[in-house]
Amino acid sequence: MFNAAYSSILARFMCQNQQPTTSSTIVEEPVTVIPAATSSGRRRTMNVTPGGDHVVMKISSSHARASGQSGMSSRSAARRSEQDVHVGKYKLLKTIGKGNFAKVKLAKHVITGHEVAIKIIDKTALNPSSLQKLFREVKIMKQLDHPNIVKLYQVMETEQTLYLVLEYASGGEVFDYLVAHGRMKEKEARAKFRQIVSAVQYLHSKNIIHRDLKAENLLLDQDMNIKIADFGFSNTFSLGNKLDTFCGSPPYAAPELFSGKKYDGPEVDVWSLGVILYTLVSGSLPFDGQNLKELRERVLRGKYRIPFYMSTDCENLLKKFLVINPQRRSSLDNIMKDRWMNVGYEDDELKPFVEPPKDQIDEARIEKLIQIFQLGFNKSAILESVEKEKFEDIHATYLLLGERKSDMDASEISMAQTMLTHSSINVSSALGQHPAGVITREHVTSSSAGAGAGAVANCASIPNFSIRKVYQMMNHPQSKL
Repeated sequence: MFNAAYSSILARFMCQNQQPTTSSTIVEEPVTVIPAATSSGRRRTMNVTPGGDHVVMKISSSHARASGQSGMSSRSAARRSEQDVHVGKYKLLKTIGKGNFAKVKLAKHVITGHEVAIKIIDKTALNPSSLQKLFREVKIMKQLDHPNIVKLYQVMETEQTLYLVLEYASGGEVFDYLVAHGRMKEKEARAKFRQIVSAVQYLHSKNIIHRDLKAENLLLDQDMNIKIADFGFSNTFSLGNKLDTFCGSPPYAAPELFSGKKYDGPEVDVWSLGVILYTLVSGSLPFDGQNLKELRERVLRGKYRIPFYMSTDCENLLKKFLVINPQRRSSLDNIMKDRWMNVGYEDDELKPFVEPPKDQIDEARIEKLIQIFQLGFNKSAILESVEKEKFEDIHATYLLLGERKSDMDASEISMAQTMLTHSSINVSSALGQHPAGVITREHVTSSSAGAGAGAVANCASIPNFSIRKVYQMMNHPQSKL
């Protein structure tokens, strides 16, 4: 169904001060117990997450809990404990996102020192349909290797919780960038949009559609490069087999979704890209409406305003995206050749991305892995993990080594070996029936996510306000737009 949680720009700001209405069983600081003394005189105390998820370890003071026996305040004790929380080979740093059934933690890989985002999902709170969608999301992300798509590094699973270790985009959302800086000049928008089109064309070439492309799902890394995120509504497609699940965010949704028609797949992403281009260049959405009914009518008419500052080339490009008839929308292969897309890139015309060969193994990284994991794995086991892309500790470390700006020196390798000895248990292998990277099918029914036009009626209204003006209104309620 349509994604209503952040479907409205106005609702997006309003919900920032609201707590989730549905509780989750994910614990903020789950603790694993190992009853053993440490050299510092502290003991490791154990606590178990609901359902017996022994996945995270932290060190706490045995006497900090006893009143009057410690000079340390409970707040400082909690601060110290927070610094020692680990999931697998990752040190948790802080919460950077939260929903009803999941949260996202910024974390640091203890071996490479690389920062990652860990999405922690409470599987027990999900119904079979949602579990199936989650299973599909992980399966799709494992297939992707594009510089402008958020990378999946590792999958860890227990009976109740799924941990997805993802690339961390420190620049935040494009949505927030527009709020802070206003609309982009066409030169800046072009640089970002070329990356977006390259990534989506790559998805389509692999018979994958995203189905929820919007400014909130476009992230920026530290170098301000685009990273497409959130594949929760993604699916595979094949020509001749139409899809009938109507999902996404209303302001970015294609007309055929509003009219309840089945669709092939790529064309709904193409429409959403047109909305994104308009938003980047103008700082507002092309289709407005004080309620969903009004928005629907305007989308189905396909009429939108062209700002006076928009170039003719950009306007002509929009006309290739925002076409009512899905059969007449341009393919992304043709979009890549468009004049506007290549202004300033005459010697570097946008072309389909060529994925690196799967058998192209970096021997230098393999040698580093052998040194790091020398006590637990031989070279053949390490090669197998990397070549078969197992998305567990060894494979994740291989991928993260490739993200480093500099090589690991001898002292860093020695420290990594020490961290491996003392870090918490590997949740990927904690449960034999839940192998690394797999959501067990016993949790998933064969039924697909429900489809129907009725889902559209649950979406929030989408006023076509300038993003900057909405931001000002939310901070200054007395001001007028």
